Amino acid sequence: MHARTQHPNASLTPKVRLRMVQTVLDDHWSIEATAERFQVDAKTVRKWRDRYVEEGTNGLYDRSSRPRTCPWATSTETRATVLDLRRRRRWGAAHLAHETGLAASTVQRILVANGVGRLDRGDRATEPVVRYQRERPGELVHVDVKKLGAIPDGGGWRVLGREAAPHHGRSNAGYRYLHSAIDDRTRVVYSEVLDDEQAWTAAGFWHRANVFYEALGIHVERVLSDNGPCYRSRAWRAALDATGITMKKTRPYRPQTNGKIERFHRILLEEWAYIRPWTSEAERHQHYERFCHFYNHHRSHGSLGWATPMDMLALLRGDNVPGSH
Repeated sequence: MHARTQHPNASLTPKVRLRMVQTVLDDHWSIEATAERFQVDAKTVRKWRDRYVEEGTNGLYDRSSRPRTCPWATSTETRATVLDLRRRRRWGAAHLAHETGLAASTVQRILVANGVGRLDRGDRATEPVVRYQRERPGELVHVDVKKLGAIPDGGGWRVLGREAAPHHGRSNAGYRYLHSAIDDRTRVVYSEVLDDEQAWTAAGFWHRANVFYEALGIHVERVLSDNGPCYRSRAWRAALDATGITMKKTRPYRPQTNGKIERFHRILLEEWAYIRPWTSEAERHQHYERFCHFYNHHRSHGSLGWATPMDMLALLRGDNVPGSH
């Protein structure tokens, strides 16, 4: 669409251009004489005459200076890849830029242009967080439990709609509890979906998590948890004492202290639990181990310089690995 506005002091408005080309075409003035008459260059007279001949009065309006083609513009396929990753993984612009090889600003423009520039999630930290990172694998492991509503057979409201889906009071699907542990330095995670968050359940989870980390050559020194009932129990303390691990606690009402595991649980919600409308809890659970493998082996992290947790562990191998010194 042609621009219809003119600078107030413009010497050649569309109306003046029309008189100029009519002087050439109707009054048969020469190009040079018309240029002198209107105090412009002869090339300008020829340009507006030719546009008028080709397009009529519409050709006398200024055109956009934007080029018709741009060889270095982001391809349609790349833009589609950015949007597909945003939809499937819910990654931010910086992460998408790393995966696609684009600049983060380019990715953000693509997201904004397609109306998906914001995730609009309500669980972001509302105050500045002082970030820290331990030096060695196993120096500190964060643990936590995330309660998650189970999906009834046939699907919940995301599949059936809110009217057709069973209400919580009538549904026997219950809840599932995501017990997770994440290494502070490498972000290597071990996680299970269990039926409760009782003390013995958490203690049994830690025994299996510790075996997992030991198999990777990570000797856990400290475990940081919140002040939930299962982490205040004798069973939890006994589980840590049995493996020679120091127990640490966060400050009350300060989830930022345990921020790495909180962030992992948010990733679980965005990239696994609610990434698609599951039709049953069994179907969603079937994909859980697959997602944890993807997280450890294939999902790059900005805080790790876009390395995966397992890649970072390989780089740091020897920092706290038995038999490496």
